[in-house]
Formats: sequence, C-alpha cells, structure tokens
Amino acid sequence: MSQSPDSRSLLSASSQLNLMEVESIDDKEFDIPQVDTPPTLESILSQMEEEEDPFVLEDTCLLNTDNMDAQSYDTSSLASSDSGDPAHLKRKRRTLDQNAAVHGSVLRLSLLKGISAQIVAAADKVDAGLPTAIAMSGVIAVGTSHGLALVFDTNQALRLCLGNKTTGAEFGAVSALSINHDCSRLLCGFAKGQITMWDLANGKLLRTITDAHPPGTAILHVKFTDDPTLAVCNDSGGSVFELTFRRVMGMRSCDSRCLFSGSKGEVCCIEPLRTPPDFRDHPITCYSLLAMASLTKILIIGLKPSLNVWMTLPYTKSDPSSVPQLAWQFVPVQKTVNPMLAFCKGDSVHFLLVKKEETGTIHVIKQRQLQLSCDIINLNWINSCSLVLLDSHEKLHVVDRPTQDVLETLDLEQVQLVYNSRHFKSLATGGNVSQALALVGEKACYQSLSSYAGQIVCLGTKSAHIMSLRNWKERLDCLLKQEHFTEALSLAWSFHEGTAKAVVGLHGDSQRRKAVISDKMVEILLHFTEYAVKKCPEQGKLQVMEQHFQEMVPVLVDYCLLLQKADLLFNQLYSRLVENMVAKGVFLESLESYIVANRLGHITTPVMKDLLAHYHDNGMMDSLERCIVHLDVTSLDIQQVVQVCWNNQLYDAVIYIFNRGMNDYITPMEKLFSVIGPRVREGQSLTGDDVVMGNKLLVYISCCLAGRAYPIGDIPEDLVVQVKYQVFEFLIRLHSGDSSQKEEVFPFIHTLLHFDTREFLNVLAMTFDDVQNDKQALEYQQRTVDILLQVMVDNPDFTPSQVGGLFTFLARQLAKPNNTLFVNRNLFDQVLEFLCCPDDDSRHTERQQVLLELLQVGGVVQFNEERLFTLAEKAKFYQICEFLYEQKHLYDRIVDCYLQDPLRKAEIFSYIHNLMSMPGYSSEEKLKVKEKVLQHMQELASLDPGKLADLVVWHFTEEVQTIISELQDDSLLFQFLRCLLESQEGSQSVSRLPLESELYELLLDLMCRFEPQELLKFLHTSQHYRLEEAIQITEKYHCNEAKAYLLEKKGDIPGAFAGLLQTLKERLDVLAAEMSGGIGGGVDGQDEEEADGEFTLTTVKSSLNQMILFCHRNCQNLDQEQRKDLWFPLLDTMMASQKEVMGLSDKHISNGLKEMTLKVLNCMSSFISLPAIIQHILQVSICHLSVMIDYGLFQKASLCVSLQDDSLLFQFLRCLLESQEGSQSVSRLPLESELYELLLDLMCRFEPQELLKFLHTSQHYRLEEAIQITEKYHCNEAKAYLLEKKGDIPGAFAGLLQTLKERLDVLAAEMSGGIGGGVDGQDEEEADGEFTLTTVKSSLNQMILFCHRNCQNLDQEQRKDLWFPLLDTMMASQKEVMGLSDKHISNGLKEMTLKVLNCMSSFISLPAIIQHILQDPVYGRGKLAEIQGLILGMLDTFTYEQTLLETTTNLLNYDLHWSLAHLRSAVTRGLHPRQDCCNICLQHYKRKQDTSEEIIVFSCGHLYHLQCLQQKDCGWGVASEPQQPWRCYKCSSSHGGRGGACTEPNRSRSASLAQTRFSSGHHEKGAETHRKKVVAVATLDVQQELSWDHLRGLYRGPSRLSILSEVSHGQSSEKTGFLLPVQPESFHLKLAPPPLFEE
Repeated sequence: MSQSPDSRSLLSASSQLNLMEVESIDDKEFDIPQVDTPPTLESILSQMEEEEDPFVLEDTCLLNTDNMDAQSYDTSSLASSDSGDPAHLKRKRRTLDQNAAVHGSVLRLSLLKGISAQIVAAADKVDAGLPTAIAMSGVIAVGTSHGLALVFDTNQALRLCLGNKTTGAEFGAVSALSINHDCSRLLCGFAKGQITMWDLANGKLLRTITDAHPPGTAILHVKFTDDPTLAVCNDSGGSVFELTFRRVMGMRSCDSRCLFSGSKGEVCCIEPLRTPPDFRDHPITCYSLLAMASLTKILIIGLKPSLNVWMTLPYTKSDPSSVPQLAWQFVPVQKTVNPMLAFCKGDSVHFLLVKKEETGTIHVIKQRQLQLSCDIINLNWINSCSLVLLDSHEKLHVVDRPTQDVLETLDLEQVQLVYNSRHFKSLATGGNVSQALALVGEKACYQSLSSYAGQIVCLGTKSAHIMSLRNWKERLDCLLKQEHFTEALSLAWSFHEGTAKAVVGLHGDSQRRKAVISDKMVEILLHFTEYAVKKCPEQGKLQVMEQHFQEMVPVLVDYCLLLQKADLLFNQLYSRLVENMVAKGVFLESLESYIVANRLGHITTPVMKDLLAHYHDNGMMDSLERCIVHLDVTSLDIQQVVQVCWNNQLYDAVIYIFNRGMNDYITPMEKLFSVIGPRVREGQSLTGDDVVMGNKLLVYISCCLAGRAYPIGDIPEDLVVQVKYQVFEFLIRLHSGDSSQKEEVFPFIHTLLHFDTREFLNVLAMTFDDVQNDKQALEYQQRTVDILLQVMVDNPDFTPSQVGGLFTFLARQLAKPNNTLFVNRNLFDQVLEFLCCPDDDSRHTERQQVLLELLQVGGVVQFNEERLFTLAEKAKFYQICEFLYEQKHLYDRIVDCYLQDPLRKAEIFSYIHNLMSMPGYSSEEKLKVKEKVLQHMQELASLDPGKLADLVVWHFTEEVQTIISELQDDSLLFQFLRCLLESQEGSQSVSRLPLESELYELLLDLMCRFEPQELLKFLHTSQHYRLEEAIQITEKYHCNEAKAYLLEKKGDIPGAFAGLLQTLKERLDVLAAEMSGGIGGGVDGQDEEEADGEFTLTTVKSSLNQMILFCHRNCQNLDQEQRKDLWFPLLDTMMASQKEVMGLSDKHISNGLKEMTLKVLNCMSSFISLPAIIQHILQVSICHLSVMIDYGLFQKASLCVSLQDDSLLFQFLRCLLESQEGSQSVSRLPLESELYELLLDLMCRFEPQELLKFLHTSQHYRLEEAIQITEKYHCNEAKAYLLEKKGDIPGAFAGLLQTLKERLDVLAAEMSGGIGGGVDGQDEEEADGEFTLTTVKSSLNQMILFCHRNCQNLDQEQRKDLWFPLLDTMMASQKEVMGLSDKHISNGLKEMTLKVLNCMSSFISLPAIIQHILQDPVYGRGKLAEIQGLILGMLDTFTYEQTLLETTTNLLNYDLHWSLAHLRSAVTRGLHPRQDCCNICLQHYKRKQDTSEEIIVFSCGHLYHLQCLQQKDCGWGVASEPQQPWRCYKCSSSHGGRGGACTEPNRSRSASLAQTRFSSGHHEKGAETHRKKVVAVATLDVQQELSWDHLRGLYRGPSRLSILSEVSHGQSSEKTGFLLPVQPESFHLKLAPPPLFEE
C-alpha cells in the first residue's frame, strides 16, 4: 500500500489541500487569481482534452471492454507475464513444467480515461472535491468529498451532476452510493448522516432524509433491494435501518425501522441479495434476504414477508483490524441455481449456500472455505465460479472457487485506491465511534469497488478503472503477443480438455468447442514453428542452437500428437524445420520418446529415411533399435533397415523385422548361430558382444517356444504352433546349412550347451511344461532328450556341473506324474560313477553340489541306495551322506558328518539346536543326538565356546557337571564357563543351572588366573557366588581391589579400606621408583621412562578414584572419627607422595599428584569439617596449606574462624586471603569483609610492621571497622592512612604528628640519658639514637608526603594548619637538643627542619612563614641568632628564584621581539631581479608586447617565465595549482652539483624562498574589469615560510628559549643543549642554594 488510507483519501495531487473540510478558503492566503465569471461544472466536465480522442463504449447496457486494448494497460499474473515492456520480451524463457497449470492473464484491468479525466478536472477546476465513492449499474455514479454525485453513461459522457457545493458544505462528503435495478433512482449517503434520492432520468432531487437514523453518525452503506420501495442503510454507530419509500397523494415520504442496534455490536458491512434479471422468478426472492457483518458475527435475515433471522454465525479468531466482507452470487450447484454468500474477515473466505426448503424455510449450508496468506479488504464475485479479492497490500487476486486456485495476482498500487477511513471514524461529526470500528476503518474501501454483470469498477484518487474477465482467445493472444508459445499451447490444451478456469467466450457442445480450439492450436503451432526457425541464433556455439530447438521442438511434437495431427507434424512443421539442420536433428531425436511410448507408430517414408540416416550418422544405434521395434513395419524400407541393423549388430531390430515383416522366425536364428557358433565350438573366449548375442538367442528361442514375440508383443495365434515346430526342427538338425566336414552333429544344440548349459536346459524345461497333450510336441521332446544324452554323456568337453545339470533336468522331468519321457537307468549309474570318483579331487564341491541337486529333485529313485552311500563316503561327500542319513532318520550320524566336513563344521550348533527344539523328532532320536554331542564336547568347545554355551543353556543344563569334567584344558574351560554364565545372567526365562554357586566360584578362580583385570566387573554384575569363598579365592591370588570390594560388601569397611590403601601405596611406590630411576638416562631412555610414568600415573588415578568412591559410599553411615580414619590416611598418603617427587623435574607427574591431592581434599570436605582438615594439614606441614589455597581449595573458608589457636588462625587467614588477592578466577568468599577485618586484627597483634603494606594492597575491608581496629591497638600510621582514605585530613594529620612527637621525645630522652656515661654506654646510646633518628626521618617523610598529597585540594588557611604545626614540632625538637653535645643528631634535626621549610614554601608564601616564625613565643624575645641560619637560607632561596625568573622573562621578550622584527622586515621587503631576462630561456621577460605572460621572481634575484619553470618541472606538485610552491631552478641546480628536482623539498632553501608572480605586456580590458593586480600577487603563506627560512639562515644556533627548555628537561631523552659542557645524565638544576649552617 503506497499510502495510508487516511492520507490517500485526503490528498489531491494538484493542490495538496484538505478537501474534506467545509470551511471557506481564503483567496488572499492561497493567492488564487480572480475571475469575472466562473465556469459552470457542466461546461468544464463536458470539455475534452485536445489530444484525447473520445472513448466510446459499444454496449449501451454494460461497459464493454472487449475493444479497450488500445486504451488499457496489461497486467502481470502469477502464471504468466502480460506486460508490454519490450525488455521483458527479451528475457530468457524458463522451462515450462508440464504438470503446472497455466492460466495466462485472466483479468483485464483498463483505465476509464474519460471518467478519470473528468474527475480530475472537477477537482482541479471547480473544486468539486476528491472522489470518495463509486457505484455501477447501467450507469456509473461517482461521489466526491464536496457532496457532489457525477453520473456517467456507458460512453463515459457526463450525464448528470447532482448536488452543489452548498449542499456539500451542509451534508459533507458523499460516503455511500446505490443505484436501483432499472437505473432510475440513485441513493446518496453523506458523511454527516443525511441521505438523498435522485431521479436519474432528469436529475431531480426526490427525497432528503435526515431522520432515518440517530444524528451525529455518518452513513457507511446505503443499498437498494430488489423492491424499489425498500432500501437499507448502515451508519457509523454500527446500526442497520430499513428504509421504506412511500408516495401518497403526490407526497413522497420515507419510513425508517431499526433492524440491528449498534449497542449489541457494530455492523460495518451490509449486503442485500440483488437478483439478476434471469432469476427474477427464483422462489427465494420473495424473502428479500439481507446479510450483515458485525465485528464478531455474520447474520442473514429476511425482510419479507416479516422480519426473520435465518442464520447467525460467529467468526473464528482473527486480527481485530481485519475488515469484514460480504458478497452474494447465484451459483449452479447440483443442477440447481441458488444464491451463495461469500464472507471473510482476515485471510479466510467462507461460503454459505442458501436454499429454500419445500416447507418454506430457509436452509443455510456451509461450503468448503478458502484459506489465503493475506489480509483481505475487499471481496467481489465476477462470475459464478470466480472471485476477485483485494488484500491489504493492494494486490488483486483472482480465485477459482471450486478448485480454490489463485489464477492471477495484479498490483493495484498505481490505481491509488480511495479508502473510506474518515467515514468509519465519523470525523465529519466529531469522531464519536468506538475504537474497534475506527480500527477496522483504517483499511475500509467498501465504496471504492463495485461489481455489476461480470465487471468490477474501482475508484482511485484521480482515476477510475474497470476489470473484466478476458475471453479465451484474448488470453491466448496475450501470451502469443509476449511470444510465450509454450504457455499458450498449454492453456489452449486446458481449454480443449475442459480443465481451464474462468473460461469466457466458448459456446456450443463439447465437440464443437474442441474443434474451434483445435483450429486455434494448429494456428499457434504454425506460428511457433516460424518463431523457432526465425529466432534461432545464426551464429554462435552449436550447443546454443541445440538448446534453442530442444526447448521448442518437443513441444511441437507433443501437441501435434495430442491433437492427432500427424499429417501437420510430418508435412507442414517438419518441412519448415528441415531447413535448419540443427532443428532437423533435434526433431528426429525427439521422436524417439514418443515412438517408444507407443504414441507414434507410423512415420512417413521421407521422415523414416531421414531418421535412419541421422541416427546412423550420429552413432545413435541403440536409440534407432528402440525406435524400429516399436514402429509399424509397413513404413520401413526392409532391405535398407535390415542391412543397417545387421552391420551395426542391432539384433533385436533384425529379429523384429524378419518376424513382423516376413513371418520368418528361423532366419534370425540362423544368422545369430552363424556368428556365435564357430567361436563357441572352437572354445574361443567370448567377448561382451558375444555374450549379449547368446543371451538374446536364448531369450528368442524361449519366446518362440512359448508363443511370445521378441522383443515385445505376441506371435499371431495362427502361427504359434507352426513357429514352435519350426524351432524344434531347427534345433535338432543334424547339420547346419553351410556345414563343413569337421562340423559335429547337432551343431545348434552343441552350441547352446557350450554357451550356457543351465539356461538352455531351463528354456527346454519351460517348454516341456507347456506342452502336455500335443503328440507332435511330445515326440520333439523325446527326440531332444535323446540328442542331449547322446551329445553330453561320455563327452569330455562337458564339465561335471554341466553333465549333472542335464541329469538334474532329466530327474525333474521323470519325477513328474504325467511324465512321458524315457531314459535308460544305466545312464544314471554311469553319471553316479563319474561324479563320485574318489581318484579325482578336482571340482570336489561342484560335483557334490551337482549330485545333491540331482538327489533332491527325485533322482534318488534312479540309484541303488547302498551303492550310492558307499560311493558318497569314499568321495567324502558329507552333504550326500547327510541327505541319506536324514532319509533313514539317523540324525546322530549327521553330527559326525558336520564335524568331518571342514566347510560346514561351524553350522553344527545351529543343526543341533534346531533338531532339539523342533517337535518333529522323537525322544529316542533326540537322546541319541544328545549322547553323540556329549561324546564330542571337547571338540565343540574348541570350535566355538560361546555357541556351545548357548547350546548347553537351552538343551544340556542337567549335564553341565559332565561337560566340565570332560573339558581338560583350563583356558578352554574358562572361556566356556564365562560364556555359559554370562548368557545365564542375561536370560530371564532360562532355568537355573545345578550347583550354580560352585560354577561361579570356579569361574572366579579361573578369572583370577587368566583375566584378573575383568574381575571387578564380574563381581559387580554377578550375584550368585558365596561371599566367604569368593574372599578366600581373591586373597589366594592377591587381588586386593576385588578383595576390598567383597569385604565392603561383607561390611568390613576398615579391612576393605586397608586393602585399597595398600594397592594405592604400591602404585605410588612404583611411580616414584620409575621417576627416580629415569634421572640421568639418555633421550630414548627418558622417553621410555616418561611413557611408563604416564601409564603408572593413570593406574594411580584409577586406584585413587576407586578409594574416593569407596569413602563416599561408606561415609554416610560413619561418625566423624570413623570418617577421619578413612580420609586422613588417604590424604597423608597423597601428601607424602608429593614430597617424594618434589625434587624431580617431571612437572607433569608432580602436577598430576597435586591435582589428585586436591581432589581428595575437595571430596573429604563434604564429610569432615574444614577446621579439622586445616588443623590436620598444619600439623603435618604448613607448606601444604599454601599449596591447597593456591589451588582454590577452601571455598568455605569463613568456617575456619573456629580455629582456637590465634597464631594458627593468623597464618591460615594470611595464606587464604593472599591467594584470594592474587587469583582472578576464584569466586568470592562468603563474609569476605569479616575475614579481612579478622586478619587485620590479628596482624595488629602479631605483625604490626606489615600493617601498612596490607592496607595498601587489600581493598576488601570496611573502612570504619578497620579504623576502630587500628585505634584499638594504637597503630597511628595505619589509622592515619585509613582516615586519609576516608577523607578526614585533620584527623589523619593529627595521628601522624602524634607519632612524630613520640619519636622525637624518644630521641630527646635517649640523648639526654646518654650524657656522662662510659665509652661503651656512649657507643650503645649512639647506636640507639641513630636508629631513633632514622625512625624520625621516616615519620617526617611520611608527613611531608601526606601534606603534598592533600595540599592540592586545600585553601591557604587549611595548608597552614598542616605545615605550621609540623614546622613548630621540628623547631621545638631543635631547642630540646640544643645543649647536647651530639652534633650529628643536631645537624640531622636541622636538615629535617630545612626540608620542611623548603617543602612548605611551595604551598605557603615566604612572608607568611617568616611572620609565623617571628610570632612564635619561643623566638619572641632575645636575639635572632637561633633562627638566623633558617632565615638566611630562606632569603638566599628567594633571591635565587627571583633572579632566575627575571632572566628568563628578559630572554623570552628579546627573542620574541627579534623574531617578529625580522619577520616583518622580510615580509615587507621588495624583490629586485638581477637582470631583466629569464634565466632558463635567456629572453627578455617581455617576449611579446601584445600578450599577457606571467613571470616569477625569487628572493635570490633570479627571474623566470612561468612556462619555462613548468617545462623544467621546478615545482613541488602539480603545476596547475593556483599557489604552486616554486623553487629557483638555477640555485637548486647549483647546490650539490646536480640539477633537476630536489629530493627533499622541505629542506631546500631555494625551494622555500618567497615567490612572486608577475604579469607582463598589455592587458586586456577584462583584466581591468575584474580588477586584478598587475604588478605583484604574493600569497601570505608562502611569504611567512620565506621569512622563517630566512631567519633560520641568519641565526644558525638554538634560541634562548630552546636552551631554557632543554635545561628544564635535563633528563629528557631527546637532543639536549649544546652550550652546556656536561651530559644530560649528570646535569641537575638546583632551584635553591645550599643551606648555611652556623657552627
């Protein structure tokens, strides 16, 4: 949808004005020109455009659109494109799916140009307003937004203009229209609720209805019924009213009755049943049916004879914004025509068939619904089978109702459809509608489409369009116009077969319609042929041409055969295609599929000749053969075809032609035998072609003897017997026609037997089965058998298999009840001697199989059984013996046969099982077999213990002990028992074995010896052994893990644990030995040791996992001490193993042991409290604790506060929290802050010197609690750090100052206490004083740093509050030690005092410092000698800094003045050329007086023409740039002894000089007009660059500013000052003179 419904209904493309408003428009505001006499609406609308021809419709009743192609635009459908775009016609045609239905362009959408032009003219020229509603009957009526109704006739001429703008301003826009059935009355509904009735004959206003419904609501629908005096209307309040028109005594009136109140649910669509003229007498018309669609349901009511509700149907769930739609249509159903209501809301269309019963009631039947994938906003019938649906994306869908196929989809976006949203929202009356109705109104377009008599008219904002179904010819022509011939043929065939949808224009009976369509298809085929030939690319690849015709020619052939127009195909189309050799080849090749499918059986002689030549020339002999055997022989040139087929070995075709063309069935066999016979008789190896030919010959003989034709079909019934006799006569011929002296008798039978004996005999067997009562055929059979015996018996050329096959064939025939063949019995004895010859070992299996087949088909009756049995035993034909034993029921002897036969020995188990299980054998026979099996038990066990075990379980359970005693080999016994007992475990239905426990214990004993690794698995899965005996067995063979499992099962947990722990220790010892033994070995030895260590480590892991699972299983039922007895020994063992491998270099093993230890710790923590674990580890070694913590073991470390020993708790917490600080992936500990504060408390007690470091590195404690802890233990420095962190600067400073004072007091006390002591005492006191002095310095430095950090954010007074107490403290300490003799201490205090003064001078002014010192009561009286040194030092510092500042200022000012002065002089200085000629061309700079030429002068005095410099390429860049930086050619050529371009333009002096461009000669007037400067044009940027380079040339040294900058950055890594003799590393700038000390 291009625009929203609201905006599209409001916007006009010409004025963009809101035409729905009725207020007057200010002419001055919109600058509308005044006219003397405004034109009338009729005069404007009657004017035709100059360039437009009148659009006249032929039909006076309906809008005829059959001849509107010139004025309409084609549309595109889903099935085909119907666009006139030439580019579209050139697109590549896609291959058509023959199964897909082709509908073509079903709907014609045409523009009503006359009506559209007059709508636009009315809106633009006389302000009639935009179109809002349309209705169609015999005329077309269009309502506008300014209340007018325009009525047009069938010629699109304006007949009436109803209403005026005054009425429109009062009533509002036309919101609904309706025309009665005879086109005599027009009803208009308005946006403000009024209804008017007009006489369409004279344009007279008949009625104005204002009280038909409640005021304040818009008219949404107004509809005439079949009764001209009855109408219905629907308002925006959702109510429906019946309007009855009356005329009494010349007075017209209207009565209103409410049919449905909007308070029960708003109705937004109504549709009365309007009966077409052909159904005026339909019995249902007397009820005057009305369908109403509310937001929730559908109602069908009858208005006559009395109001009656016939049906109410609620909607299924749908989108609330979906628009309900209703449409009536009379539809033929089951030979009757009844009205059908189509209704939808959303994407489903429902159909309701309405019938009148004989009782007079209305019966509504629900039909199959139509489901679409779009939201439908309009619904109309276009005929009784087709609907036109409009979706919310303005796509128009043409749907066939019976099949529910979407025939076509059109895009109506260009129509710019009119929407009725304003009326549904009732904006003209204040918008007093429900939200649900307003939501539906967003997509309402009820009044924009109107249908009548198979045509639908739709209304756009600036146009009107009409839609109708195309007739069948027009649909075909649309496809042909686009050159879619394949689609056109498919659509035409659907017309022909009656499967097409929405067919219009086909009349008459079925045969007449098919004839008309057939003629049209012939026309299309001829056009298609011409198109295919003309459109073929004349040049290009052959494959392209072939593809072109392969897409078209098969379509021509297909439809010609469908139409049964073979003459058209071969005479007209082929004669046209044959002009192109590629088309001819494609045509001939396409015939194959139709010939093979039997759709084409006869081909004209010229085409057949071309077909034969084409297939032969292109090597398509297989295709040619397939075609020949399906064609009528009469259309073939038999001699030519036979010659071609025989030369190319097309034997099927040769046989077909001889059989069908000449009724000759023998000649093909003679020809085939002549080819294959000599090779077979001579024993030559046959090729693939020979084998194919021989097989064809056998199949051909079989078909002839069976009465079937080869390769397809049947032999004519009158020839079946004759052909059969001829074939027998041919086969039993003594010699061939062209025989030689060396030829054997019966050559044909010889050949077939040597080629494939078995298949030839099968052919004879099938033939013998068919002939039973034919005496002649029986004679042929006997004769054939005699010949076979004569040829094959005693003939060494035939193998035993071939001879056996013959006698098998004979035995089958002799075994038949109605057998008539005779065979000498001695021949069977002779064959038996041949097959059972013991001296011949060749082909033993083959001879035995042949004899067995012979016996199985009944040949045993031909032999002496005793002699047969004797020969079979000598020949070791065990299968023959089995066959004979089975006939005598000696089944126990068969067991010996199986055991003696090496090929079938493994099948003995199946045989015994089947025999013992099947009910057909007696108990004595089964007992004999059982005894035989028990005798051979050792042999059977060695053959397959598993199958023997299965056999024993099923049939020998009572003999198990006997079988075990028979088996002497322990390994064999172990395998047998395992299979036996495993099958016993898995089976639920097998009976229990006797002495089962002893069997399991025997198996357990054997398993300990042969497969100890499977022992645990066996113990887990089996439950049938006795526990004590099993423990003794495992202990006997030292299987500790199995023993531990059994002890645990018994309940001896300590014993089981001891066994598992012993196994673990042994494996750890092996691992340690391997690792220590591998040290110092070679490379190969190390690799081997690593492999062994890896394997042993795996076994250790397995053993450890087993122990952990053991502990987990049993800890649930143990108390705490018993759990410790399990876990602690295991933990000690693992930690001891770590200690043993600690010094080894194999980190993989070490890390593996660590991981296993941690796994033990993690698992045991679920059963033993963490304090107990930690206590145990610390008792063993504290280093293990740190390792465990590093690995993130204790995730519940807050529980460890239960440790009683504070020192132990301190060590643990420090290890724990330090590992937590260093790890990034470890999860946070619970109650972490409490743990840190506990550690802080313990650290204040045990290691206070580490306190500050801990506070700096950790951030997880709470500040207030930490301050309380440090205050508790008087840790002032730590408390000060925390207070500073909190922001309490005075408090922190007070703490630090208190610490300093305490240390100064200690220092003073030590100095005073040391006076008068001895030498040793003095040395000791000096040492103590030195240490105390160091602590004082540390404390002072800490305070200075504190003041530095915090002074940045303090004002002057707050800074004094920090620095002055510090200064007072230091000066007071000096006074206390003044009288002491230790000068070192005194000097140290003085240095510290001076350091305080120097540092505070950066934050407090010197006068303030001096004033504070002088105001001190200590120095308020007496001389100033005590502070003289301090003051003098401060004054020296002030003098030095003042001098440095003045010097720096002077230097900077001088440099700045000097630089600016030289820059100004350089910029303002004129340039004087040294000569008046160019230094390149040496010509005067005024070469021509009458031309203007630019010159360039450099500061060096050289002058050049601009063109000369450009030729020498003396610029830095492109010469066309306006401010090109040039360089002097002469100077740049002379520097460095080279010319050309400078490689470093930024460093070339000549390239950076000022450049001035001059113009010489006489200038034109244009230059004066534009006021261009003639003398010199200089660019500022270039001059500045020139001046700077000039200054650099005059002053070749660094400026004073750069010297001072380098001095201040003495430690910089860049190039430092070159006036200083020292290196940067040793240079330091002192900002204050050294202090003076008074002696």
